[in-house]
Amino acid sequence: MHIHLFGASTPSGEAFRRCVSSTQPSWILHSYSRSSPLAHFDLCNPSGFFQTSQLDSPSFLISFAPIWLFAPFLHRLILDFPERLNGLSGVVACSSSSAITKRFSFNRFDRQLVDRLITAEEQLLKSSQFLDIPCFVLRPTLVYGRVGPYVDKNLHRLILFMRRLPLLPFPVDSGLRQPLHASQLADVVLEFVRQFSIGSCNPSDSQIVDIGGDYESSYGSILRSLQQSLPLTDSARRCFLLPVPNRLFYSLAFPLLFLSPKSFEAVLRVGSDLSGFTKAHHLLNSNPQSFPVLPLL
Repeated sequence: MHIHLFGASTPSGEAFRRCVSSTQPSWILHSYSRSSPLAHFDLCNPSGFFQTSQLDSPSFLISFAPIWLFAPFLHRLILDFPERLNGLSGVVACSSSSAITKRFSFNRFDRQLVDRLITAEEQLLKSSQFLDIPCFVLRPTLVYGRVGPYVDKNLHRLILFMRRLPLLPFPVDSGLRQPLHASQLADVVLEFVRQFSIGSCNPSDSQIVDIGGDYESSYGSILRSLQQSLPLTDSARRCFLLPVPNRLFYSLAFPLLFLSPKSFEAVLRVGSDLSGFTKAHHLLNSNPQSFPVLPLL
């Protein structure tokens, strides 16, 4: 069984690679990345794929790379090399929950991101339908954490703010989040591949899966948990977390609307509930993991 892993130089890609190496020694893993000492490959150059790789039967494509690059890549292989795809047996690709949470954004950047995500998701599902293979598109929410040399920057930015500022205000009534550690996302992908390997997935099972962490927490609770999980010597622990009335918080943020509408809308989303996604432990049939899962930085 051959696993072709794209986006290997991401935290989740690295976690997946380690999981396969330690738990599935019989699987043959091929790792690709545009910026890594691993096998160098650019998804924008599909013709180069078969110069170094073959889709021996059974083969599975796993992608933690941007889906708007991966979906056209597979589509191009279908158009240019259909006879070489007979060994392809399944696909798992990561998209983003931004396809949902930013769907009604008023800034152009986020609207364009949503269009790219949804277009790529649809293209990938159509490609798998044409090939008559199962395909799962995962929409993870708020991925965080370090795996090896790779760090996801979502919650890392909050820690940097706490290190630089003497106090960090946040709205008293903040929305819920479901942070998902990169290793948890990798475990979920690995579980889908295991289901592929035992033949329990059919083309008709293809779907988009919205996935989050095992617990829903308010923005303020996330900040406190992050702070308490850091070493005692970390300067972020000295940052004073200041809950302020919502009206005051958003009034203070209002000048951002003129400087950066994208940043202003990000601040507004602090008060929104971006949760309710399928919890990772439900997909893994395991016990929930408390937040935060380490390592963070």
